[in-house]
Amino acid sequence: MRVLVAMSGGVDSSVAAALLVDEGHEVVGATMKLWGGAGDSGCCSVADVTDARRVCDRLGVDHHVFNFTEIFNERVVEPYIEAHQRGETPNPCVECNRHLKFDTFIERARRLGFDAVATGHHARVERDKAGRPQLLRGHDRAKDQSYVLSILGAEQLDYLLLPVGNMVKSDVRALAHQRGLLTYAKPDSQDVCFIASRTKGLGRAQFLGERIDLHRARVVENSSGVQYGEVAAVELVTIGQRRGLPTDSNTRPRYVIEVDVDRRIVTVGDREELLVSGLRLENRTWVHEPLAPGARVAVQMSAHGAAREATLSDDGVIFDENSRKIARGQIIALYEDLRVVGSGVVC
Repeated sequence: MRVLVAMSGGVDSSVAAALLVDEGHEVVGATMKLWGGAGDSGCCSVADVTDARRVCDRLGVDHHVFNFTEIFNERVVEPYIEAHQRGETPNPCVECNRHLKFDTFIERARRLGFDAVATGHHARVERDKAGRPQLLRGHDRAKDQSYVLSILGAEQLDYLLLPVGNMVKSDVRALAHQRGLLTYAKPDSQDVCFIASRTKGLGRAQFLGERIDLHRARVVENSSGVQYGEVAAVELVTIGQRRGLPTDSNTRPRYVIEVDVDRRIVTVGDREELLVSGLRLENRTWVHEPLAPGARVAVQMSAHGAAREATLSDDGVIFDENSRKIARGQIIALYEDLRVVGSGVVC
């Protein structure tokens, strides 16, 4: 089988390629050039491209670079900026998966005649009794990445291989070391690839501040309406935030419970005031057929957060027990046990 491996320059995709070579597949590595501006993290740097090429050289396979900077800017970066202007908290890594890694990349692979694509994500694709592909949590629950793949449908899963999904991360690194792959000790990527780290005096505030106007906003207590300070940029505030807020005279912990960009007001309250009975979702996707209202699901609200039991409603989910409010724009993954059944965007 001819397999095109998405090579990020990290250890997981390196080992994914190595495993496929060992299985006898015709393997080619490809790194996506996504961001053309400043950035020092993620999977877009020159160093990452070099690491991916050196791994491919070690494995004896060809390596290519696909320049997707224009569509990345159009489908990921610009929507990220626009979301902040609306007071939302976007998830650009999931949107990159949606539009680049499992859309544009797969389309390129098909045109080049490959039978499948592979990535280093810690998740599993398995077949049910009817032969349909299913997306399952990775074997290493601490590194499980099924959340960021929850936007995939059956057609994409049918074309996808996830070779490290049955491995724990320590074994991935051990195998990389055994095979002499230079990425064996490389740390995991943590940050948004198109935003330079704060250690260089940059970060999200500077990135957005160079592209949109940032506005001061009043900080108002939810229960009393009393104002006791300001934040420098309402566009940078997110639901649940605690740090970076002015404190009242009682020095109680305060949490952001609402962000109103138009009125330039940030409303804060106690932790209990963050609790909600459910969430409304838009842009819902399903791996197969949509589940009907009343179906039972487990709801995961962040990449590594604990799933919460819930029931599907007409326009979202209702929790069994009140759960912490999630910012507009965030991705919600829906599970039945270990199996991803769909996703949605908080609205």
